[in-house]
Amino acid sequence: MEEHLRQAELGPDPAFFETHLADDAIMLTGGGEPAFAKQQIVEAHHPGKGPKFIRVEMSEMKITSHECAAVVTCLGTYATADTSFSLRFMRVWVRKSAGWQIVAGTVASEKAE
Repeated sequence: MEEHLRQAELGPDPAFFETHLADDAIMLTGGGEPAFAKQQIVEAHHPGKGPKFIRVEMSEMKITSHECAAVVTCLGTYATADTSFSLRFMRVWVRKSAGWQIVAGTVASEKAE
């Protein structure tokens, strides 16, 4: 699922996020504020709505499986034609009757050393 997510970032593919992000998913912003952000995430992945990524790479990925759930931590590196940046993620995936969905997550800017 993480590889499908990476490909959806490159697409961009809003249908992936519509399907695999739970309606009641809770995301913590870089400032630690909780948000129910499914519609904003889906909208941001419509072609032309956000930056067009020419490269999306995930590294330092750790997946901890809990039978019907998994916790993923990773570093994402994104590149557009003009810039690149890195973000740290934590995602909680749960296997539901409709398939795997992200139910919670965090995203934070990677600090430069």
